[in-house]
This record gives sequence, structure tokens and C-alpha cells, in this order.
Amino acid sequence: MFSLRTCSILSSKVFTTNCKILSFQGHVINRYKDTSLECQCHGTDQRRTFLSFPQASRKREYCGRQLVGYTMDQMYEVVSDVENYYQFVPWCKKSLVLKKTDDHLQADLIVGFPPINESYTSSVSLVKPHMVKAECTDGRLFHHLLTLWRFSPGLKREQQSCVVDFQITFEFRSAFHSHLSNLFFDQVARQMESAFIKEVGRRYGPATMPPRNLLLNNQTLKS
Repeated sequence: MFSLRTCSILSSKVFTTNCKILSFQGHVINRYKDTSLECQCHGTDQRRTFLSFPQASRKREYCGRQLVGYTMDQMYEVVSDVENYYQFVPWCKKSLVLKKTDDHLQADLIVGFPPINESYTSSVSLVKPHMVKAECTDGRLFHHLLTLWRFSPGLKREQQSCVVDFQITFEFRSAFHSHLSNLFFDQVARQMESAFIKEVGRRYGPATMPPRNLLLNNQTLKS
């Protein structure tokens, strides 16, 4: 059983790591009824009614869109390197690839922060160097978990640049976990997003430009 003290420990652990968040600032969907917060990344219908609120509140979605000073291939190589997630992805304790082809892999992952540790199997679709899409195929923690990365060309004047679209959508099985996620989900998503950019920098060196948030004030990409 989880206690109020457990909730406090979890929320404190996440908020104390918030200072490590880099400049990636996407936005969280489905927390409020305000339709101005609805994700425009893929045109999905996010309408909810007050009558369905208790069930719909278990769904969480976060979208980020960044211009970064790395190539599509560099970003793809890091995001598709699932077997090494445990080394650089926050709260990933284990990442074991069970089988892999050029366009698909299956992996067992364990995620958690005390006292929660949960394992699940992820089915990952790969389209080099454009997309990495991971879906949870089993697990006690989620009804549904989708992580989607898309990479597209950046600035014409800067070949070592690309646009990174990041989306994570999930629904908890537990009402407790759903309520708990309200406290820290946006911080977790941003730290995950930033962790991949930091790892690209570790492998390939400094970026050619600071990351630019293309969702902020509806910025458009200008070459």
C-alpha cells in the first residue's frame, strides 16, 4: 500500500531534479479542459466531457518540437539505441533488446523510482532516419503507452541541424498512479526529452546551435 508519505517522497524526488531540465519545453495535454492546451502535433481529437472526466483523467500526453544542432542520423542513432537506454534515460533501470531487425525491435524495460519499479515489453518500429515509435505491449502499470520521435530536415543554411518532434501518450491502469502523475508528469517528460539531446552531445560533440523551442509562441522554422 502507498501512503501519503510515499506520495511526498515521490514528488519531492522529481521536483528536486527539476533544476537539471535543459531548454526543452514542450507542453502537457489533457490536464485541463482548456482546449488551447490541446496537442496540434498530429491532429488528434482531445475533446472531453465532465461526465467522462474520472476515466479521461488517466490519460496523459506531452508534445515537444525542437530545432536542434544535430543531424537526423545522429538523433536517430541515439533514440533507436534502446539497449543502452538504462545508461542515460532517467528512471530507466533496465533495457534489454530481445530481438531486432532493420525496421523493428522488441525490448524489455524496467522503469521506476523508489518505491515504484515496473517492467513492460516495448514494441519499437524503426524508419531510419525519420522515426522511432515505441508501444507498450504488456505491463501492469499502463493500459497504453506510446512514445513517438520524428526527425525532419532543419535549416537549409546549416546542414547539421534537424527538427525533432517528440510525443509521449499513456494511460495508467491505476487511479493512484494517475493521480500521482499529475504531480510530476511534465517534469519527467521534459527530462526524458532533454536526456536524449544530452546523450547526442556526449557522442557527437557540441551542437551547432542552441535548441530552439518551435512550440513556443507558435514559432515557425525559417531557413
